[in-house]
Amino acid sequence: MSQSPNTLLLNYQPPWQWQQFHTHFALRALTGVENLQPHSYARSVQLDGQCGWFRVQPLADQHALQLHYSHSLHPCLPALTARVRKMFDLDCQPQQISTHFAADAQLGPLVARNPGLRLPTAFDPFEQAVRAIVGQQVAVKAAVTITGRLVTRLGEPLQFAGAPEIQRLFPTPAAIAAANLAGIGMPGKRVQTLQHFAAQVASGDLHLSLQDGYTAFVEQLCGLPGIGPWTAEYIALRAFGEVDAFPASDLGLLKAPLWGPEGIDAKQLKARAEAWRPWRAYAAAHLWHNYSEG
Repeated sequence: MSQSPNTLLLNYQPPWQWQQFHTHFALRALTGVENLQPHSYARSVQLDGQCGWFRVQPLADQHALQLHYSHSLHPCLPALTARVRKMFDLDCQPQQISTHFAADAQLGPLVARNPGLRLPTAFDPFEQAVRAIVGQQVAVKAAVTITGRLVTRLGEPLQFAGAPEIQRLFPTPAAIAAANLAGIGMPGKRVQTLQHFAAQVASGDLHLSLQDGYTAFVEQLCGLPGIGPWTAEYIALRAFGEVDAFPASDLGLLKAPLWGPEGIDAKQLKARAEAWRPWRAYAAAHLWHNYSEG
């Protein structure tokens, strides 16, 4: 199979479901930054000082995603491919996950039913953190609407011949920290939380990375005003694909049909989840799937 210079194949270990990722992004896609089609996902990128775009497509005849990217991203190709692999959880070993949960009376059957479920994560950790803060105590749809307003107001305009539907970058930490966000649709307290967080990232006082470990990262986030355990754990899971992150107070996890009509409380769930370490994020993925089916 001959490949043009700007196309790569990213292999994975089956099973892997495009539909899971399509459903995830369909709920969350930001107009102008992202473009979702039945069989492709594209987005704008700022990486190592380069601006560009990429598009991925699942291949029907092999266990791989095709990655197509703008020529501008060629200098940072290793970083790009690593991020896309993480985004679509292509390095997961599904057999290892299935084996880990097989003996669990409640979760085992869920995992056996959907062995291909993975952890969809964000391309950019800062973007995901903003989404999580905006999404505190509101529905996903409302959070996407508000985040879309941030993009329209503050995202740098782009123009690409190869991807005309990609028209903006996600706003930078400095842009969000300094903006007048009146009328954006969030309570004043949450605006303060968001801008304080963005200012910390912009100044370099807060590094968005798990290099000191996931627990230390969650503790550091929880030390910021307006950020509690749910937000911190959710950022660790969705921004970095941290496999043991677990936002125990998440409504979808607590109300999954698996727990019966009464659901389960956060304290019970947290205790229950101890048995699922070090893969609690995959347990969350299966509980969210169970919730969406229920």
